[in-house]
Amino acid sequence: MTTDDFRRNSDNFCYRHPDRQSFVLCQRCMRTICPECQTPGAVGVICPECLQNQQKAQSPAQRKAERRWSRPRAVTMAGGQPIVTYTIIGITAFVYLLQLIPGIGGTVEDALLFWAPYLYPSLSGTFEPWRLLTGALVHSSFWHVGLNMLALWMIGRTLEPLLGRWRFATLYVLSVLGGSVAVTLLSFSTPVVGASGAIFGLFGALLIIGRHLGANIAGIGIVLAINLVIGFIPGFNVSWQAHVGGLVVGLVIGFIFTRTRAARQRNLQIALLVAVGAVLIALLFVPVLLPGLVIGR
Repeated sequence: MTTDDFRRNSDNFCYRHPDRQSFVLCQRCMRTICPECQTPGAVGVICPECLQNQQKAQSPAQRKAERRWSRPRAVTMAGGQPIVTYTIIGITAFVYLLQLIPGIGGTVEDALLFWAPYLYPSLSGTFEPWRLLTGALVHSSFWHVGLNMLALWMIGRTLEPLLGRWRFATLYVLSVLGGSVAVTLLSFSTPVVGASGAIFGLFGALLIIGRHLGANIAGIGIVLAINLVIGFIPGFNVSWQAHVGGLVVGLVIGFIFTRTRAARQRNLQIALLVAVGAVLIALLFVPVLLPGLVIGR
């Protein structure tokens, strides 16, 4: 259910399908369009009317060249399917199946899990920065991977069509990174596996974006609070540090997305996302420069 403000704001809905909520704008006319109405262009997406006007303005030579060398112009974003969401779920499930194979399962987990000392050669004798991200691919049990992927499927089906594929992928990756950075600062010596940090990042972004659109976010807030509290209960053996880190990053990125929707703000949006990544990387130098601030070292 949405609020009256949300329903009255037509900018939150596709101009061709007023019943369809969207977060993507045509890069020519700046009207909101749903996945069905989006046609990928050189930069961003355009709506059917702008595509038609563009085709009318082409010269015969341009039409001939486009027919010969371009992809079909009628291709849309896979009917609005959350391709990035399904891809992440597929890769994560594949890695978990590898973990189940006798003889190599333990090797896979050891090669991908996140353990902060592996980022500092002076402490571990090795430097393996990929673990900042690959820790989200390995899980400790069927229920661990199942619940995380179920949450990703439920959130991704809503959030990815709203943001677009690249924004959603960026949100997921930076949320994973945020979780790993938080573990580094708050629980340095603890090995961590799982995509929970990324899931909390998606929750955080959905919370901010839903609030911006005027949607009723009480349910999201309750679910988020319950899951966050569980991480602090002794005996559950979950990394609340990764949850908090992913959540904070998701909230920040959700705010960036809601404040940089216009096409003219694309460069600003990219710069802010790069800045978030740069800040997270910079925080990894804290254990070297200010070791007294790191917990669990």
